[in-house]
Amino acid sequence: MPQFLWDQHTCLPLQVGADVDPLTRYERRGGTFVSVNAGYSPHSFADTMALLNHYRTAVDAHPDLELASSVDDVDRITARGRISVVFDLEDSAPLDADLDNLATLAGLGVRTLLPTYNHANRAGGGCLDSDDTGLTAWGEAIVAEMNMVGIVPDGSHCSTRTGLGMCRASKSPVVYSHSCMKAVWDHPRNITDDQARACADTGGVVGITGVGIFLGPNTPTLEAMTRHLDYAVNLVGIDHVGISSDFSFDHDDFNDELLRNPHLFDDSYTRWGPIQWMPPETLLTLDQHLTSEGWAEADIHAVLGGNFYRVAQQTWCSTR
Repeated sequence: MPQFLWDQHTCLPLQVGADVDPLTRYERRGGTFVSVNAGYSPHSFADTMALLNHYRTAVDAHPDLELASSVDDVDRITARGRISVVFDLEDSAPLDADLDNLATLAGLGVRTLLPTYNHANRAGGGCLDSDDTGLTAWGEAIVAEMNMVGIVPDGSHCSTRTGLGMCRASKSPVVYSHSCMKAVWDHPRNITDDQARACADTGGVVGITGVGIFLGPNTPTLEAMTRHLDYAVNLVGIDHVGISSDFSFDHDDFNDELLRNPHLFDDSYTRWGPIQWMPPETLLTLDQHLTSEGWAEADIHAVLGGNFYRVAQQTWCSTR
């Protein structure tokens, strides 16, 4: 089992020209994998293409970062102690209603995509909607095409019924790339036991985040993260739990985003003041903390990287 860190979702500024050097804060002995967000619901296909082209060029030029187009690439990059980079999308809006764009995005390194970001769209319902409409026929078509091109369906930010529908529709593993457990902390962004079980039944993984408002009352601590990890492992088993920092490298920009786009969020995001994140430097000590909590070494490796790595092995290869 690999012993590198696999962070399934982190966030650079969504701006052409953004510096990618902050990703080196994840640097650790044994190597690191990071999935960088490249767009969400306000973005078009052209917006996302511009971001991807910028990020890819910047990563290519950086001595400590390298793009991964395959699991073999991840192995090679992390074996050299470097940081392996792919991308993800939050919402299906960047598809511009064209399924063919999924293959293009996959070719540029997008490896997970969630159909809805907090609120309903043509694909399904969002986690902040009062009316949970579930996955639509268009959403099912997106899932089917993702299965074909090697993009992993992601239920984070989606409504409960939409996430469950994705698990029924998908022929390959589904993940919740960055979602905590509702039974531990009742936040609308967190997922139910049924969602976690359905995800595990597909062979997928739930990635516990380091975002304070999802772990507790704005508490981005290792202790809070471990409570969610322990609960998830006891619920679905060690093979179906991972980590995903959901770290925002521009805190102020994201907290300003809450004010700029209030229609995308609600007071569950703002009632504790500015959102607090677990910094990469703290996340890198999670293995030591879990050891002190009595976790077995093999279980730590599974949660810190091995489980998401397994999903990548099973899904990244296109069936075309």
